[in-house]
Amino acid sequence: MKIVVAGCGKIGTTIISSLVEEGHDIVALDISSDALEEINNIYDVMCICGASTDCDVLLEAGVAQAELFVCVTGSDEINMLSCFLAKRMGAKNTISRIRDPHYNESSLGFIKQQLDLNVSINPEFMVARELYDILKFPSAVNIESFSARQFEMIELRLKPDSLFDGLSLSEIRKKYPGNYLIGTVVRDDEIFIPDGNFVIRGGDKIGLTASPFEIQKLVKRLGLFQKQAKSVMILGASTTAHYLAKSLLSSGHTVKIIEKDREKCQKVSDELPGATVICGDGAQQELLLEEGITTTDAFVSLTGIDEENILISIFANAQNVPKVITKVNRGELASMAEKLGLDTIVSPKKVVSELISRHARAIENSLGSNVERLYKLVDGKVEALEFKVRSDFEYQQVPLKDMRLKPNTLVAGIIRNKRPLIPSGNDFIIAGDRVVVLSAGHQMNDLSDIIR
Repeated sequence: MKIVVAGCGKIGTTIISSLVEEGHDIVALDISSDALEEINNIYDVMCICGASTDCDVLLEAGVAQAELFVCVTGSDEINMLSCFLAKRMGAKNTISRIRDPHYNESSLGFIKQQLDLNVSINPEFMVARELYDILKFPSAVNIESFSARQFEMIELRLKPDSLFDGLSLSEIRKKYPGNYLIGTVVRDDEIFIPDGNFVIRGGDKIGLTASPFEIQKLVKRLGLFQKQAKSVMILGASTTAHYLAKSLLSSGHTVKIIEKDREKCQKVSDELPGATVICGDGAQQELLLEEGITTTDAFVSLTGIDEENILISIFANAQNVPKVITKVNRGELASMAEKLGLDTIVSPKKVVSELISRHARAIENSLGSNVERLYKLVDGKVEALEFKVRSDFEYQQVPLKDMRLKPNTLVAGIIRNKRPLIPSGNDFIIAGDRVVVLSAGHQMNDLSDIIR
């Protein structure tokens, strides 16, 4: 499928990487020849240097033949205008990055309708929503929700002396019965989609699928339960911090934001009068101690510098802050941060690439893709997908134990009539179900792709 991506910054490069990996024909468009040279050195894509609002440049990029045009430059206005022009020139679908809270909170629906815009993406808001979910359930390293939050997948880091240590999955199900499933295990940088004979070890990071109620029950039983964070300290007055603080304040949380830029401090103070805003350098340990880092329930590092976020989060960990969350964009630094003991890491690039990949797959499937949700887990090595089962699915009523599933593929959950079900081998799939599938090493566009 032909896709034009305009704007080759951090977000754009991640989108290009994800789409190239899935085999799409990509055209990269940017006004910076340096950015394009870097893209060209890494990826086999066509590069066009020019403004995405220039019709001649868009014509050269081939938007008239593009199934999808994605614009993620640093300007909301340029993104929206570029998508409008691309659509008028023949692009079938358009996606625009729109970050400004003013647009997103007051007129987004009107803008999308008037510009004939298919999808708008707001990385900062998406990350803030992910952060908010984690702060509501801080026992988790990561949380992904399916089917209107009736079914969740969370990642947990087991303690070295965990109750699960030394037990196979089948033994765990007998000893600790419940409506849950361990779908992924990460151990020493190796990922497993385990079967019943797989033995869990203390220190493993496990991916657990279940209803929110079942997850709460099991986490308490494992001794991993942490109370919901009520007081939150945020480092950096970024757009993400704005969205997160606004959500937290509306839920009755106490929020303190530390920012060294005086102009940003004034702006966030005016926009969020309920928050305590401290103008100072959060990299100074004395300031953090003075402002009560040792007594806060959660610390969230959201500066624009990955290295700073990592180092200050390590300091917060050393002060025994119950929940520490770190924003890291660069994949290699995220991996290093985990090895340094920082479990909960979020990335705007990751959430955007997942959304674009899901939308691209929906367009690519001529019958209308049934991919409803797509999440990439464990540094992109595992995909968690939610499918809506259509009437033409040929394996309806077939017990899962009789299906010849592809290796490293697991049916992790079924939502039927809005009720979550953790499937056994005797369960089956019918039209109208929503099915959650975990897959490693396979690209899934349709539910039938799980079959060998």
